[in-house]
Amino acid sequence: MFPDVRAVLFDLDGTLIDSAPDLAAAADRMRVDRGLPSLPFEQYRPMAGAGARGLLGVAFGIAPQDAGYEELREEFFVNYESCMTQRTFAFTGVPELIGQLLHQGLAWGVVTNKSMRFAGPLTRAMKLFETASTVVGGDTTPHAKPHPAPLLEAARQLGLPPARCVYVGDDERDVIAGRAAGMATVAATYGYLGSNADCMLWGAHAHVADPLDLLPLLKS
Repeated sequence: MFPDVRAVLFDLDGTLIDSAPDLAAAADRMRVDRGLPSLPFEQYRPMAGAGARGLLGVAFGIAPQDAGYEELREEFFVNYESCMTQRTFAFTGVPELIGQLLHQGLAWGVVTNKSMRFAGPLTRAMKLFETASTVVGGDTTPHAKPHPAPLLEAARQLGLPPARCVYVGDDERDVIAGRAAGMATVAATYGYLGSNADCMLWGAHAHVADPLDLLPLLKS
């Protein structure tokens, strides 16, 4: 389906790694520290892809425009920094997928909306990312996804035209950004997806229910 591809770019959380347990723990700790009851992990998980906005929304029913949000967000960030590699793991099939991409001579990298404050230390701490050719964070360029700028920057770092890259992600903004950048897009339906998301309406060129399902799409 994508025979001319020379590189595969991935979203991070919900696509390559399951970081929801650490993200949820960082938010739930804030509740417990305030004498509030802990919430079940299942309430946090669907919003893990939305970062602080989604997780604080679950924990406290607060939105970015509300008073006190900025202070809570920084507390969440500090909590997350202290635990972000304790419970985070690669999705089943991802290490094998990366190995196959390298075997086929394809480059790969990460384009995430996670700021480099977190994406840098996290990817350096996990062996999975030792062979990544690029890691672009949400603050690497002036715009985050769904703007195409981060994907275009990744292609620039790889020295490839965007049309020779595929972008894989588990959120509609990933598909929007990839298409705007001129890349083929793949929706990872095993990811977080957000609440009530219908990934079939995102306009992705393909969908994968398992990381290894990507491999047949890269063959002519």
